[in-house]
Amino acid sequence: MPANRIDMRAVSHSFGSGPKRRQVLRAVDLQVAAGEVVVVTGASGAGKTTLLTLCGALRSVQEGEVHVLGRKLTGLGPEGQRALRSCIGFIFQSHNLLDALSAGQNVVMSLLGVVPFDEADRRAGASLASLGLASRYDAFPEELSGGEKQRVAVARALIRQPELVLADEPTASLDNASATAVKEALRNVADQSACAVLVVTHDARIFDIADRILRLTDGALQEVRGELSNVVRLNASA
Repeated sequence: MPANRIDMRAVSHSFGSGPKRRQVLRAVDLQVAAGEVVVVTGASGAGKTTLLTLCGALRSVQEGEVHVLGRKLTGLGPEGQRALRSCIGFIFQSHNLLDALSAGQNVVMSLLGVVPFDEADRRAGASLASLGLASRYDAFPEELSGGEKQRVAVARALIRQPELVLADEPTASLDNASATAVKEALRNVADQSACAVLVVTHDARIFDIADRILRLTDGALQEVRGELSNVVRLNASA
């Protein structure tokens, strides 16, 4: 497996056409290495989610090259895309939990066909417990708060020990204790499994687990120094 789980070169992306065309990414270069946590921040509408979905093979590459987990995304067919996504843990704002399944069953679903059911059930319980949800295993999504749903989605994404995690605002809807549990889970999966983690967020509370913080402005990525680096130091000393 190459050292860089994500290798993005000169990637540009636009929406619309003609006078309504809006360019959200401009010749973006991004590399995320195994075991690294990279956080991308920026204003709403800056293109953060577009960047994330390109890395997850959920959106077609228009210009430039993207290699994820050693696979070139341009020209990658449906089977190749499915195989790639099976190695990625996705955490999105919308949770995407199955309403007919309990919290535990939603997490178990990620392991069906991978390990025996009893083992999947055990791992799901442990994963939920690590995120403060041991008592919510049998609760259905309609019985969960927004923050609890988000933590279930995090457990589901991490339980298969992915090679790459792509997270869109994983802590924004959480209280401080829950956000800390999610941050620790993301940092641990990077440190213990050499998983690469790419997070896009407005939430400064997550900056202190980052190896690098980048800001997306006017379609370009820049490494953050100054005020956001001060936030990282303050969070680390709190």
